Amino acid sequence: MKLLIDKTLEHMELTFVSLLIAMLIAIPLGIFLARSKGKASPVILRAVAMIQTIPGLALIALVVVVLAALHVIFPFPTTGMLPALIVLVLYALLPILSNTYTGLLQVSPNVKNVANAMGMKPKQVLFYVEIPLSLPILINGVRIAMVTTIGMVTLTSLVGSGGLGDLIVQGLRTMQMGLVLAGTLPAAILAIFFDVVLTKVGNHFTAEC
Repeated sequence: MKLLIDKTLEHMELTFVSLLIAMLIAIPLGIFLARSKGKASPVILRAVAMIQTIPGLALIALVVVVLAALHVIFPFPTTGMLPALIVLVLYALLPILSNTYTGLLQVSPNVKNVANAMGMKPKQVLFYVEIPLSLPILINGVRIAMVTTIGMVTLTSLVGSGGLGDLIVQGLRTMQMGLVLAGTLPAAILAIFFDVVLTKVGNHFTAEC
């Protein structure tokens, strides 16, 4: 039981840390792309979307190979937390970035014009009008990223990151179905739980808007 709790906590730590990093990158970038309205926006969105087309196992292997190549110059670890976080952040970027971008673009120009007419500065319009109105879409992006990340963490255990994937891999290697279920069921429950919670949060903000 203690092993299961420890692995679940490791799983959640990886999930939340990678999701936080992805949000810190994707939300400011989405705001910048939405407000700049330049030709670079579709290119950047397409480039991030291409990451999602790479199978999870292939992306893990690619990141490990890149870190191994860089190890000659920078002593980055090729296994453990670092490669896992890189993979998880890359996978979590797209839903948060695209939903932030889309949410801001869907704010009515009339609403922004009224805010400007009231004397609001561009930053005030962003933080008091655009972001609050786009929150339901943004939260939906975070929800998708959260569920995806919980599933991906089970794969990153292959590079020694820990988490419930350790139990699944160990169970498959030794043909102990109890260990497989001990890793699979909690991961599925976590994904369903956060999907429901973030859906309700998104619906709450939708009702307020």
